[in-house]
Amino acid sequence: MTHLILTRRAALAGMVALPFLPTFARAETIGSITRFDPALDAVIDANTPIEVLSTGYKWAEGPVWVKRGGYLLFSDVPANIVYRWKQGEAVVPFLDPSGLVGPIPAAIREAGANGMAVDAQGRLILADSGTRAVTAVDLATKRRTILADRYQGKRFNSCNDVVIGRNGAIYFTDPPYGLAEGDTSPLKELAFNGVFLRTADGKVRVIDDTLKRPNGIGLCPKKTTLYVAMSDEARPQILAYPLDAAGMPRAAPTVFHDFSAPLARKLPGLPDGLKVDKAGRVFASGPGGIYVLSPQGRALGLIATGKATANCAFGEDGKTLFLTSSDMLARVRLKTPGW
Repeated sequence: MTHLILTRRAALAGMVALPFLPTFARAETIGSITRFDPALDAVIDANTPIEVLSTGYKWAEGPVWVKRGGYLLFSDVPANIVYRWKQGEAVVPFLDPSGLVGPIPAAIREAGANGMAVDAQGRLILADSGTRAVTAVDLATKRRTILADRYQGKRFNSCNDVVIGRNGAIYFTDPPYGLAEGDTSPLKELAFNGVFLRTADGKVRVIDDTLKRPNGIGLCPKKTTLYVAMSDEARPQILAYPLDAAGMPRAAPTVFHDFSAPLARKLPGLPDGLKVDKAGRVFASGPGGIYVLSPQGRALGLIATGKATANCAFGEDGKTLFLTSSDMLARVRLKTPGW
């Protein structure tokens, strides 16, 4: 769920003088909501304020709500920290480091964890960019277990986003964003940037090895369609893969939504992270912010902070949408629950 490398580098370069300690914001709002389709009215009121919760991050990402604890976890990928937010409390580090442990080689550009999910066992599942693996973390002990770090004996590039499938299977994307030299990195072992499935028995299978920049990933409520966002300026799209009973594609993917028009208007950001609500609507980052898309891929509205928005997650009672947007964590209230 990382934006185009040059975009990310420019953003970081502009922030190097900032102290990377979060500040707890109170009663500050930002941005706006744009209604494209009357169907948005059932999801969110366009006048709803977008509330800033904390700021001061290098690049906020990967939000996930932990129901059992009533808190949100989100990552600052370049800082190599996962933070915890809970209503009424200060934002504090939860995993530090969140990804690669020890000295960070110059060839690693983003050492921290990126996208996250909570599985049926209550474990935190990390797309660990720096370690180049999919990792499970026990939330009570913080003990880590590597679930997958190779395909056919070759190390992944920099695992980016995860979603939990049927029976504990894990889908994940593996672009080269965490490597300092991207596709030309001497650390890169795979000849492609893949979308993968780790099955419940620990086997790793390729979903797609043809995409230039696979990024955000999600599943429809029945887990019969897989969505993959591409942070590719030449192909800024979300693809939809119909899945068979084994969780593998049963046909070629179709274009679920194309962001070429807002990209041409030079709105900030690219297709990145996404989440799917229980009605099948897709909340997807794209140029300009988080787009609310119908189950058919029609744009209903845009939730915009004014900055590139990497990802989102449903939380609290299910009617709060948390946003990780550049250097900040924000939230907005919905009319309908995400889960």
